[in-house]
Amino acid sequence: MYHTIDPVMATDLKRVGHAMADAARRETLRYFRVRGLGADNKDAAGFDPVTIADRAAEAAMRAVLAQERPDDGILGEEEGAKPGTTGLTWVLDPIDGTRGFISGTPTWGVLIALQDASGPIYGIIDQPYIAERFEGGFGVARCVGPTGDTALAASDIAVLSEATILTTFPEVGSEAEARAFHAVAEQCKLTRYGMDCYAYALLAAGHVDLVIEAGLNAYDVAGPIAVVQAAGGIVTDWRGQPAHEGGRIIAAATPELHSAALEVISNAL
Repeated sequence: MYHTIDPVMATDLKRVGHAMADAARRETLRYFRVRGLGADNKDAAGFDPVTIADRAAEAAMRAVLAQERPDDGILGEEEGAKPGTTGLTWVLDPIDGTRGFISGTPTWGVLIALQDASGPIYGIIDQPYIAERFEGGFGVARCVGPTGDTALAASDIAVLSEATILTTFPEVGSEAEARAFHAVAEQCKLTRYGMDCYAYALLAAGHVDLVIEAGLNAYDVAGPIAVVQAAGGIVTDWRGQPAHEGGRIIAAATPELHSAALEVISNAL
């Protein structure tokens, strides 16, 4: 179901989004940098940690929705999917970057997105520890943080040789996916690693120009898509198709940069 959201409804939906971000911020900060915080492993073949903070933050966000928007659908990383009847679904990742969270690095974030059948229409990337909140959709593209309220705008970089590229893991994904990423990175000015969702916030703010990742889930990317698009960037999969269901993701500041990176990826694969 596609929606035309009137201004009054948009204002209320944003209010609910911020209420969830506030609730998750409180829960995550209770546990961040607490010595002895344990983590369960969700991946028998590797290490995919989840903590009490992940579970508490998602429960807090779902409690807000139960009170404010009980008929909307929910897709959350920890508690799965709840069907709705409104055609609107909230996509929640209580801590994107749990590896960073348990390591004490302030590069994890709380991700919130609202989507209809067309994909994400509103999103929040919240970094509780440094009190930065990136918001995009319904005519808004802004960051509220320690330096105040600033507008988000992706850079105007159009060529790979001038671009800063970022991904979370140097190995990216499979060997083929790593080759494709590094083929692009070799043509870029600067390569950085390890930011999880904060990479997309930096792209929306105009500080980096490309983010390329693989193996993402819907809850990893729905919020970032909304924020980056609101800031004038473009997000697709590696074939140039909609990316809100996850998988291989490329986010770029400009259509020209996006096209150039896609061509390199296609040739490398």
